[in-house]
Amino acid sequence: DNWAFLYAQRLALKQELPLHVCFCLVPKFLDATIRHYGFMLKGLQEVAEECAGLNIPFHLLLGYAKDVLPTFVVEHGVGGLVTDFCPLHLPRQWVEDVRERLPEDVPFAQVDAHNIVPCWVASPKQEYSARTIRGKIHAQLPEFLTEFPPIIRHPYPPSCPAEPIAWEACYSSLQVDRTVKEVEWATPGTAAGLAVLQSFIAERLKSFSSHRNDPNKAALSNLSPWFHFGQVSTQRAILEVQKHRGKYKESVDAFVEEAVVRRELAENFCYYNENYNSVQGAYNWAQTTLKLHAKDKRPFLYKLQELEQGTTHDPLWNAAQLQMVQEGKMHGFLRMYWAKKILEWTRSPEEALQFAIYLNDRYELDGRDPNGYLTLCCLWSICGIHDQGWAERAIFGKIRYMNYAGCKRKFDVGQFERRYAPPT
Repeated sequence: DNWAFLYAQRLALKQELPLHVCFCLVPKFLDATIRHYGFMLKGLQEVAEECAGLNIPFHLLLGYAKDVLPTFVVEHGVGGLVTDFCPLHLPRQWVEDVRERLPEDVPFAQVDAHNIVPCWVASPKQEYSARTIRGKIHAQLPEFLTEFPPIIRHPYPPSCPAEPIAWEACYSSLQVDRTVKEVEWATPGTAAGLAVLQSFIAERLKSFSSHRNDPNKAALSNLSPWFHFGQVSTQRAILEVQKHRGKYKESVDAFVEEAVVRRELAENFCYYNENYNSVQGAYNWAQTTLKLHAKDKRPFLYKLQELEQGTTHDPLWNAAQLQMVQEGKMHGFLRMYWAKKILEWTRSPEEALQFAIYLNDRYELDGRDPNGYLTLCCLWSICGIHDQGWAERAIFGKIRYMNYAGCKRKFDVGQFERRYAPPT
C-alpha cells in the first residue's frame, strides 16, 4: 500500500530492470528513543521478509542517506531513484543532500505516499484552517482515494542478492536513549497494524463519533503509531472504514475528518511554513497576544523534569503525562489540555513549546510527526494555529483556554486519574 513503491516497480518493469528497496538507518533522529527505533526496526524486518518473497532485495544501509545512498547507486548501477515524502525539515534536507550527490544521469523522483491527496496537489499554499482546505481535499478524493494495485513478484532478479541484515547489530549501533522502554500494547509491523484496524472497525468505530473525546471510553482507532512509521497506510484505513458508512455514517465521517482533513492540514502547515515548530510560525494575532501576556504572573512554574515525571499539582495532567510515558500514546483530547497547561505553567510561550515538543517527541510513539507538531498538541494548543481568537484572559491572551472544570463536564476525570495514578 505504498504509491512510491508502486511507482518504482512500474518504472523497473518498463525498463525490464531489477528493483531494490533501501532504508537508510540513521543513528539518531530528533528526540527519538529506543521505543521508536524498536518499533521501526521490527516493522522493517517484516518489510524485508515481504520483499524477499517478491524477489526484491531489501537493503538496510547504516548511516545518513547522503553518505551511503549515492555510493550504493553507483556500485549497483542503479538507473533511477524514487523516494517517499515527509514535510519536516530533516527529511527534506536528506532528500536535498541526496539529490546534490547523485550522478547527473540518475533521475530522482519523489512520491507523496504519506498523504491521500499529495501535499502539493491538495493546495499550493499554507491553508488558514480546516475550513479552507476541507473542500479542496474532498474535491480531489475521488481521484486519489482509489484501491492500490498490487506489488507483483518482480520478474527481473538482481545480479547480486542483498547482504544478510544483522538486526541485533543494527540495534546496538544506535546512539539513542534506551531508558524510554518499548511498549507492550502495540505490536510493530503491518500485520499487527491491520489487525488493530480491523478491531477498530469491529469494536470501536460505532462509538467513534460520540465517544472519541472521552479518555475513559475505547472509541479511538489507536492507529497513529502504524500510520507514523508507514506500516499501515492511511489510505488503506479510509478504504476499509468507508465500507461501513451505511451503518455508522457519523463515525465514518468523523474519522475521515480527523485522519484525512486534519492530518493533511498538518502536513500542509509543516510543508509551507518554515517555522512549524516555533512561535514564529503562529499567525500575527497569536504572536501579538502571546507577547502581550508573556510577563503575566503564572499560578505555577514547573521545570521540565517535574513535568516529565508528572509531579504537578494537577492530578489529571499528571495522569495524562504518565499515560504517555508508560504507553507511548496519550489520549487525543487530553493532548490538547496537556499542552495548554504547559503554556500556563512555564516561563514563556517559547519555553512551553520547547517543553511540549520535547516530551511529545521523546515519549509518543507517533512523535516527530506533522500531526503532533500541529493538530494533536503543540502549535494548535499553544499558538492558536488553525483556531480563532477567543475572549482575552491572563497568560493565554486570546488563545483558546481549557481547564480542569471543563474536562470534568466532559468525562469522568476521577476515573482516568485513578487509572494512571502515580506510584506512591
